Amino acid sequence: PYVTSYNRSKNTPNWSSWQLNKSWLGNSPRRNDFRPDPTLPKGWYQVRSNDYNNSGFDRGHLTPAADRDNTPKNISATFLMTNIVPQAPDNNQGPWAQLENYSRGLAEQGKELYIIAGGYGNTRSIGKGNVKITVPDRVWKVIVVMDKPGLTANDVNANTRVIAIDMPNQQGIKETDWRKYRVSVDLIEERTGYNFLTNVPDVTQVRLEEKVDKVIERVK
Repeated sequence: PYVTSYNRSKNTPNWSSWQLNKSWLGNSPRRNDFRPDPTLPKGWYQVRSNDYNNSGFDRGHLTPAADRDNTPKNISATFLMTNIVPQAPDNNQGPWAQLENYSRGLAEQGKELYIIAGGYGNTRSIGKGNVKITVPDRVWKVIVVMDKPGLTANDVNANTRVIAIDMPNQQGIKETDWRKYRVSVDLIEERTGYNFLTNVPDVTQVRLEEKVDKVIERVK
């Protein structure tokens, strides 16, 4: 139900990407079944839930559990440790969670979202013994908001809403509005080295990536 790029040296995902619309939303219970990912190649370290114990960091989802609660199987898939990064609790439970809730609100309105999220920076790590799990200094997300399900990259135009955020992965920001961290896609590309919106025509891509989302309406 999502795609992940995983980094063996960091023992965390580089990014996860997923689609979100109403069909993915339901009421399957969250079982917190964090577990190693059996699909990793032989010889790669399998991060375990207890590697995070007493670290001071949450097991932070990139693809959120609540974005995949339409079936027990789908919500369970988000608890693979290859979808998890160490997040400061005030980030994970504060503005990061606010944006996740906001995104689901858009989906409930009938929108279809294409989302990619990750982290960058590596000045800290957690883990025991020889196991080092990189703590990202910052976490980012790019969201393309389509008006309805079923549209494609060919339907993206210069007026398509794109939300890009870049947040510090630190304590002390739990009450901060996620909108404070809105930036341009260009800035995230510069900081991560990734190239987004590559299936969109070049002229449209340039226009969308240089803008910063300014929408102020609130979805409840």
